[in-house]
Amino acid sequence: MSALEHILEANARFAEGYTMGELPPQPRQRVAILACMDARIDPPRALGLEPGDAHIIRNAGGRVVEALRSLAISQQLLGTEEVIIIHHTRCGMQTFTDQDIRQRLRQNLNANADHIAFLPFTDQEQAIQDDVHTYHESPIVRHDVPVYGLIYEVETGRLRRVV
Repeated sequence: MSALEHILEANARFAEGYTMGELPPQPRQRVAILACMDARIDPPRALGLEPGDAHIIRNAGGRVVEALRSLAISQQLLGTEEVIIIHHTRCGMQTFTDQDIRQRLRQNLNANADHIAFLPFTDQEQAIQDDVHTYHESPIVRHDVPVYGLIYEVETGRLRRVV
């Protein structure tokens, strides 16, 4: 069975008892959470969130520069008033360089990605500090709301505050 077939089958079961269609788009806790797309992380379960509680934005590494558009919409149109940025231990973004991924794209797809910053990092705590700094430097997000930087430990499931 393909991944799509599995997903469609699971969705049919999910939709049978679906009751959340009337939830408002504004998150109850007025928080936007940015996290890595890593499959080992289940933000709602790890953070004690229910549907409708938060906006959860995910990308490779949980990098802010790729999420600014979503954060601006979350704040300006949907009322979020707090931002939590979550990186995690044993992140795949620590295993390559921009040059590595660009070379792979050239070899496998004959694609030139020299203009793309893939945002890998070696120092996890520095990366989370850099992302909080990137947030604060952006003109399109609110600067009157709290912004936190956390590291999720995939080994234990615990969060550690960095910023």
